[in-house]
Amino acid sequence: MRKRLQADIMMKVIQHSVQTLQVALVGSCKDLTKLYKKYTKEERQLLEEGFNAGQTDSLFQLITLHSDSDWIAAHPEKSQDFESFYRDPNRKIPNSTNNTLYIQTIGSFGEVGPMTDQYVEWLREYCQVFFYGLTVKLLPAVTVAKTGCSFRVNSNSHNLQILTGDLLRFLHHRIPEDAFCVIGITMIDLYPKDSWNFVFGQASLSMGMGVFSFARYDDNFYSSSYAGRLKKCLKPKQGDYSVFDGYYTPPITSSLLLRSCKTMTHEIGHMFGIKHCQWLNCVMQGSNHLDESDRRPLDFCPICLRKIQVAINFKIAERYKALLYWMEAEQSQTIGSDVASSCQSVLRYPKPTEAFETTRLWLRRCLNILEKDKD
Repeated sequence: MRKRLQADIMMKVIQHSVQTLQVALVGSCKDLTKLYKKYTKEERQLLEEGFNAGQTDSLFQLITLHSDSDWIAAHPEKSQDFESFYRDPNRKIPNSTNNTLYIQTIGSFGEVGPMTDQYVEWLREYCQVFFYGLTVKLLPAVTVAKTGCSFRVNSNSHNLQILTGDLLRFLHHRIPEDAFCVIGITMIDLYPKDSWNFVFGQASLSMGMGVFSFARYDDNFYSSSYAGRLKKCLKPKQGDYSVFDGYYTPPITSSLLLRSCKTMTHEIGHMFGIKHCQWLNCVMQGSNHLDESDRRPLDFCPICLRKIQVAINFKIAERYKALLYWMEAEQSQTIGSDVASSCQSVLRYPKPTEAFETTRLWLRRCLNILEKDKD
């Protein structure tokens, strides 16, 4: 009881006034107001649902800080409203020659076979419907040895880690000419320099590339039984990449798929110039730890949704339908409808989407607003 009381005392809710949220969403200048009015009545109704955050059954929720270690408490940042995003001269915008998102897998994603290939394809498909209107492609998979990166055994957790800076240098030489950005993903833990314990990922926004690890999304990572722990006496030599042969990778579960999709889309969102969200509960919120990351929703708040919509120029309802189709489509069939034409694939294993159920229901509520006059 005492612990619960202490948790309640530490919890802080961030709530902005309706007027503040309205300015953050629309802007304060006539040209931005005119741009906002181009949305349909239904689209504006959906976006303005954010003004009801905190009310019962609201589509969008308030940000709740559970401890001083949560991102906003630990990393004070200036809020980015739509206007500051829109006016930013340095933000990257997809164009006719640079409109493809590339995903580079690094190291093993499990036992070689169709199931592992399918998991990576699910990530690609999800990324393509999330950034609806852009093309997402997989670069040929590479081994850790191919990157030539430095590595170590973490002295605390006794798991293998690879150096982010070396991986970014490797990616820099593999950026295709038509790339909007290149994202490296791996199941091996990362570290940015010797003095750090670990890092979830690292990016160079100006160069449009980043690398991120899903290793710590294993439900057992922080337990003493974690299968990725090496014997304490093992001290591999730099350049001897045989230590990665057969190295443990997390099992493909619904929670791993959800966490991977969430991290990947959050980090790619930064590539568009979207900064950490401090307005409403949003996929673009920063996170310092797994519990905080798990509290973030899978999708954008209205303010960040408007940012990405202006950057890519998709129809909001079409994007929601594509996301919903990715979650609901019969997994034994090839995806090939007009709604999710970007999700075409070969015969597949059942997609573990149980963890996506809350988002699936939320998407249906959003579409009820956007299509209420089409019945």
